[in-house]
Amino acid sequence: MIKDTKIAVLIDGDNIPSKYITEMMEEITKYGTPTIKRIYGDWTKPHLSKWKNVLLENAITPIQQYGYTTGKNATDSAMIIDAMDILYSEKVNGFCLVSSDSDFTKLATRLREAAMVVYGMGEKKTPNPFIVACDKFIYLEILALDEDEDPKDKQSNKPKKANLYNITPKVIKLLKNSVDDAADDDGWAFLGDVGSLILKKQPNFDSRNFGFQKLTPLFKSLPQFELEQRDQTNGRFKLIFVKNK
Repeated sequence: MIKDTKIAVLIDGDNIPSKYITEMMEEITKYGTPTIKRIYGDWTKPHLSKWKNVLLENAITPIQQYGYTTGKNATDSAMIIDAMDILYSEKVNGFCLVSSDSDFTKLATRLREAAMVVYGMGEKKTPNPFIVACDKFIYLEILALDEDEDPKDKQSNKPKKANLYNITPKVIKLLKNSVDDAADDDGWAFLGDVGSLILKKQPNFDSRNFGFQKLTPLFKSLPQFELEQRDQTNGRFKLIFVKNK
C-alpha cells in the first residue's frame, strides 16, 4: 500500500446505492489520495436524485450520460473512455472502480497492464471475473457494518457480530498455504508479507468479511496458527510473525 498514491475514483452511479458513499470515500483514503472523483449516470432519471446532497458533501463530480439506446449501458462506455483518458494524462498512479458490474473487468485488466494499481469496490453480487481483475476488491457491505456495531463490543475490541462469510475450510487452507509460502526455514512468516500474498491470491479477501478489523486478530482467533511479537532493530515498533501449528 502506497500512501502517496494519487487515485482516480470512478463510480458507476447506475449500479451503486448512494448509502455507501461516505464510508466508501473514507475507505479509499487508506490507500491513497483521491485526486479525481467522478460519478457517471443519467441524472435526468428520478431514481438518481438522491445522490445530489451526497455528491456535494464529498466533492464528487457528476458526469451526465444519456441512455441513447434501450438495453445498452451508455454509463459504462463513458466511464471506460474517461478512465483511458485519465490513464494517458499521467495525473494518477492508481484507480478505484466502483461498480458491481462485470463489464469493467477488461478495464481493470488494461489499467493493471499499464502499471496502475487498481482497487475495486462493489456489492456482494459482483461477478468474480471483475473481482480477480483488481489488485484488491472491497465489498461495500462491510463498510456499513460499523453503523450497526454495538458500542460495548467496539470498546472491548470484540469481533463484529455480523459476518458476511463463515471461516470455511477453504479459507483456512488459503491462510495456511500463504503462511507456508511466505515462511522462513523455521516456519515463521512476517504477517505483513502473508497479508500481501493472500491479496495476490484472492483480491476480495478482507478480515472484515469475518468480523475482524485487522488481520492479526483474525489469525489470533484461529487455533491452527501461532503468533509471535518481535521488536524491530530500532525498537520503535513490534512486528507480528505467524506460524502454522
